[in-house]
Amino acid sequence: MYQGKTILGFIPARAGSKGVPGKNIRPLAGKPLIVYTIETARESGVFDYLLVSTDGEEIARIAREAGAEVPFIRPVELATDTARGSDVLAHAMVWCEENGRLYDWVMVLQPTSPLRAVEDILGACRLMLERDAQAVVSVCEVDHHPWWCNTLPEDLNMENFLRPEVLNLNRQELPVFYRLNGAIYLGEWEFCKKESSFYGPGTYAYIMPKERSVDIDREMDFVLADVLMRDMK
Repeated sequence: MYQGKTILGFIPARAGSKGVPGKNIRPLAGKPLIVYTIETARESGVFDYLLVSTDGEEIARIAREAGAEVPFIRPVELATDTARGSDVLAHAMVWCEENGRLYDWVMVLQPTSPLRAVEDILGACRLMLERDAQAVVSVCEVDHHPWWCNTLPEDLNMENFLRPEVLNLNRQELPVFYRLNGAIYLGEWEFCKKESSFYGPGTYAYIMPKERSVDIDREMDFVLADVLMRDMK
């Protein structure tokens, strides 16, 4: 519970992964990847129930040993490459309601964000109350400014690659852009039931530092996370 609000912590962890096979339980700096999210969530002390949704028995075993609840194995139709995250969340929310577990908020914590800190979880909760928000989504500053990016024609000509007004600007003169970092999605329970996404006029951004915003999707991300994690110790 946080400031009188009951919260479901929801960790989606599919067994299949094309980019990095078995990534959710692959060892990172000595621990299965999913364990970092479970431990940080438990340490935050804000969750009334910490639920892992998975289709993998090994993931379920590791999650339970780390202190999370795995009350069901995710249905096959929600464990495909094309299954939507909103449907996976909706399935878990229906299970909670059918089993008498009612909460004010739900926070989605993807296990592919192992560098997320307790202060980020608490910061997102604090922002939710301060802004009287329907939802809070974590972001971080982009590494490469989008104004320096463009598509290329087949002949690779760069005549119109940059807009004229951008050509003579220094990096410090560019507006700050942010990207979704995948670490935290927090929403009011009823809002999440009605909407298919966390985005709306009542949604606010929680800004995280780039060093805690690694989202593991490729082999290189594992290497980067390992380096950053060891450096933070």
